[in-house]
Amino acid sequence: MGATEWIVVVAVVGGRLALPLLIPYFPVPALLACLILDSVDQSIFQQFPTIPLDGYQSYDKALDVYYLSIAYLSTLRNWTNQGAFRMSQFLYYYRMMGVILFEITQVRAVLFIFPNTFEYFFLFVELVRLGWNTSRMGKWTVILSAAGIWIFIKLPQEWWIHIAQLDMTDFIKETLFGVDATDSWATAIANRPWVLVAAIAFFAILAAIVYWIITRKAPKFDHGPHIKADPLPPELRGAEPYRKAKARIFGWALREKVALTAIICVIFGLMLTGGTANPLRIVVGVAIFTVINAAVSHWMARRGRSWRLLAGELVTMLIVNLVIVLVLEALDRWLGVRSARTPFGMTLFFSYLLTLVIVLYDRYRTVYKARRVYRGEEKAAAAEPSGPAPGGPAVAPA
Repeated sequence: MGATEWIVVVAVVGGRLALPLLIPYFPVPALLACLILDSVDQSIFQQFPTIPLDGYQSYDKALDVYYLSIAYLSTLRNWTNQGAFRMSQFLYYYRMMGVILFEITQVRAVLFIFPNTFEYFFLFVELVRLGWNTSRMGKWTVILSAAGIWIFIKLPQEWWIHIAQLDMTDFIKETLFGVDATDSWATAIANRPWVLVAAIAFFAILAAIVYWIITRKAPKFDHGPHIKADPLPPELRGAEPYRKAKARIFGWALREKVALTAIICVIFGLMLTGGTANPLRIVVGVAIFTVINAAVSHWMARRGRSWRLLAGELVTMLIVNLVIVLVLEALDRWLGVRSARTPFGMTLFFSYLLTLVIVLYDRYRTVYKARRVYRGEEKAAAAEPSGPAPGGPAVAPA
C-alpha cells in the first residue's frame, strides 16, 4: 500500500477506536457515528484497490464488539432505570455468547439466534432520555420495546446479513442505483438521481410521522433536549462513590470483570487469529491478569492514590498492565507453554483493550453501586416515621 492508502486505513481504524470513547458522554451522537462509520468503512476501503480486504470481516466484527462493550459499560454510569439496565445487561451478554459460539463453530445461524438487540435497545433508551426521564419507563415498556426491536428489527436484519449473506451497501448500489458495488456513491447517484430524491422524500415523510407521534401522542417532555449524558449528582463524583460503594478485591465485581474481559478477549483472539486461538488458555490468562490488576489497583488505592482524571488512570494502568502482560508471556515461554513470541503490536493492543475495559468497569460500576446505596438509604429514610406516633405525645426514654 502507498502513503494515501495507509492514511485512509489509519483514519478509518483510528475513528473506529476513538469514536466509541465518546459514548459514555454523548450516547446518541457517538453511537450513531459508530454505526455510520461501521456501515461505510468497507465502501471507503473499496475505493482503494490496493488495500487488502481479506480479513475485513474479522476486523469489522471485532471493532463492533469493542464499541458495544463501551456502550454497555456506559449504562453502569448513566442509566438510572434498573429494569432497563438489567435488560441491556442480558441483551449484551446474550449477544457476546452468540459471537463466541459463532467464532468457534462458524455457523452463521448462530448469529441469527443470538441477535444484536442490545445495540438498538441502547439507542432506544437513550433516545427516550433526550426528552423524558427514563425512570418513567415501567417494566412492560422495557420488555415490549426490547421484544419489538428483537422480533421486528434485528431478526430480519440478522437474516439478511448472516443467512441470506447480503450486503446492504452492495444491494443499494446494484439494485436501486444500477451500478457495480465497487463504484463510488457519486457514480451511483449520477446514474439514477431519482432514487436519491425518492429516498429523501421517504425519510422526510417518516420524520414527519415520528414528529406527529412525539408531539401529539407521546407524553409531554420532561425537559429540553439532553444530548450529553445526564450529569452525575455531586454525591456520585470524585472519591465519594468509592467511599460509599466500599469496593472489595474479591467479590461480585471481580467475578463479572473477569467474565467481561474474558469474553471480549476470547472474541478478539478468535477473530484476529482466524479461529486458531485456544479459548481456554485465553480465559485462564485473562483471569490471572485481571486478578493481578485488581490487586495492584487495590494496593495503590490503600496507599492513597486517587484518580481524578480518567486519562491519567488509563495511561498509568496501561503501563502497569503492559508490564503484567509481558511478564506473563515471558513466564509462558519459560514454562514451555508457548515458544513463539507474540508480536509487540498485538501485545500492546490487548493491553490497551484490557486496560480500557477494566478501568471503565471499575469507575462506572462504582458509580452504579453507590447510586443504589444512596437509593436504599433514601427509601429507608422515607419509610421511617417523621414525628410522634398518632394518639398522644412522644414519651422520652427514661
